[in-house]
Amino acid sequence: MLRAGDHVLLSGEIYTARDAAHKRMMASLNAGKALPFPLEGACIYFAGPTPAPAGMAIGSCGPTTSGRMDPYTPTLMDCGLVATIGKGARSQAVCESIVRNQGVYFCSIGGAGALAAQCIKRCEVIAYNDLGCESIKKLTVSDFPLIVAVDCMGADLFVLGRAQYAQMQAV
Repeated sequence: MLRAGDHVLLSGEIYTARDAAHKRMMASLNAGKALPFPLEGACIYFAGPTPAPAGMAIGSCGPTTSGRMDPYTPTLMDCGLVATIGKGARSQAVCESIVRNQGVYFCSIGGAGALAAQCIKRCEVIAYNDLGCESIKKLTVSDFPLIVAVDCMGADLFVLGRAQYAQMQAV
């Protein structure tokens, strides 16, 4: 079982989606329309990758601030989304939806998009091509380095880290 603070290497298929794509997905859900990919068991990486240089599957692909997706995440998790990847802390509502749906929130290292790109073996635009770098892409990743930030029991690395720091300062 994954616990907050665990370091993991993720391999498999994930999807990218940022603010504009989330807004469109929610509009589709609200209209009773199908989403561009099945949410059941899916993982969304909050990223807007740059175009691929010669010989690479993708350009720089670092995380964006997860908090901007907080208004959408609980609904998507209630529809089957199991994991998200980004940077920064999540709202209480998102943390509660992670527990309720036995999901996980992973953090990736901000500013290391070129390094992350080396773990992405395939990239395919699957929806909202008009959004450019913010289109939804299906990525195949291998040994993608992540840190568990919020686990399915509700442990939050951002809360735990602040508590540890406060404890060290009290000594």
